[in-house]
Amino acid sequence: MEREGKGKVYIAGAGPCDPELITLKLYRILKAADVILYDHLVNPRILDEAKSDAEKIYVGKMCGKHSVSQDEINALLVDKAKEGRLVLRLKGGDPLIFGRVGEEMRALDDAGVDYEIIPGITASSAAASAAKVPLTHRDFASTVTFVTGHRKKGMPLDLPFSHLAALNGTLVFYMAVSTVSEVAESLIREGMNENTPVLVAYRAGCEDERYLKTTLRLLPEVVRREKIASPAVFIVGQVVEMSPSSSFLFSSNPGLPRRP
Repeated sequence: MEREGKGKVYIAGAGPCDPELITLKLYRILKAADVILYDHLVNPRILDEAKSDAEKIYVGKMCGKHSVSQDEINALLVDKAKEGRLVLRLKGGDPLIFGRVGEEMRALDDAGVDYEIIPGITASSAAASAAKVPLTHRDFASTVTFVTGHRKKGMPLDLPFSHLAALNGTLVFYMAVSTVSEVAESLIREGMNENTPVLVAYRAGCEDERYLKTTLRLLPEVVRREKIASPAVFIVGQVVEMSPSSSFLFSSNPGLPRRP
């Protein structure tokens, strides 16, 4: 379809909360954007870099609570671009990893609107870097697999657990706090060693980030005991043993060990 108008949409990843982890390209677009549609995981300090007259529209989603539906977001992107404006769709992490970017791309394609994708640092990379855990290692993990633990309300968690348990690499679970017991139990049932190490990363890159190391068997208990909520990622695999710290890594919460 022929592209309409002079507007353009940039779908960009704002990274894992830390404003210093955005790309130079995103910084440039922030300074130029006429309209910014942003999610709840985007640090407000990043939005401070936008030009003063930019229109900022919150379209965040969290734990099933959507301020704006996906169809409404798609329509906003199309309409604002067709007004001839430069539109920035700002998502936490990397938009290409569990960021619903495919739905927005299709809407823009169908409407003939020009768009570009700017990658960002995903939460698992930020968490692994902070905890000094390599996601791959030639002795322990030749694969790394990103998995969503999210399920639609009332639906079963439909994951190929037998395949995941047999990969013998690194598994990274996003959005799996509410299904953590099912994830751990299913992996163990399908043959994964219950003592496989797990890194629990809560709000990677944020001021209140927390990191803990446990095992697959103890993972649900640790999540409950430490009151881990979303957003969090679980890194599962022998690479977690590469971390120089032991059971409790670090936290920036008052009264708890601080990040080294």
